[in-house]
Amino acid sequence: MSRIQSTFAALAAQHKKGLIPFITAGDPAPALTVPLMHALVAGGADVIELGVPFSDPMADGPVIQRASERALKHGVSLRDVLQYVRQFRATDLSTPVVLMGYANPIERMGIEPFIQAARESGVDGVLVVDYPPEECEQFAQAMQASGMDTIFLLAPTSTDERIEKVGKIASGYVYYVSLKGVTGSGQLDLDAVAAMIPRIKQHVKVPVGVGFGIRDGATAKAISTVSDAVVIGSRIIQELENTPPEQAVAAVQNFISGIRKALDE
Repeated sequence: MSRIQSTFAALAAQHKKGLIPFITAGDPAPALTVPLMHALVAGGADVIELGVPFSDPMADGPVIQRASERALKHGVSLRDVLQYVRQFRATDLSTPVVLMGYANPIERMGIEPFIQAARESGVDGVLVVDYPPEECEQFAQAMQASGMDTIFLLAPTSTDERIEKVGKIASGYVYYVSLKGVTGSGQLDLDAVAAMIPRIKQHVKVPVGVGFGIRDGATAKAISTVSDAVVIGSRIIQELENTPPEQAVAAVQNFISGIRKALDE
């Protein structure tokens, strides 16, 4: 059982919902990445999604695009991201870390070298936005053989056929994008999400996390009533943008603590 699977099993046993925050590695500064990861855990995160900076993050809205740009200005690469995970693992052996990003940096490193380096660094899963299920069965199998999960996106436009394909190879959890568009856009329609989750669960046996548009404790709580976990990203990046660097770690921990409290009430 992977670290992600055991985390969700423990949450289910406690009748709790998962909290999956996202930050971009290297933003707002490389030296803050590992302290921010620990702050997310201290605030109540169950799984961390760590964004791999990329120059053309097509699924991301302006907030996360800016985070990628800042990280790239610091020269943060995929190898640096793996090193951050290794540093985090020195003192946290239980919180799952999922790398979220795009195919280009992985393919530049090479699939096999990446999988080996990710496993050795302590990565638990990978969400590659531009790896559709039809094209990465071998990747998902190789990941699973190395004890890591491959996370897939589903969207309001996903057909039953697409959901079924994802269900056959997804492990860990699936990430349901609750809105059409990019990260940080639009308003959540809880009824639409509530109608989609049962469709997903007909074909997908792993937990379903819901993200895009979750901005506060109230929306997180509402989404958690119909999902297994909530994913929150752009709002955390905005918190970092609006906070002096020396206060960033405390601000992020405080923000996540508020979301955790809302989920547990």
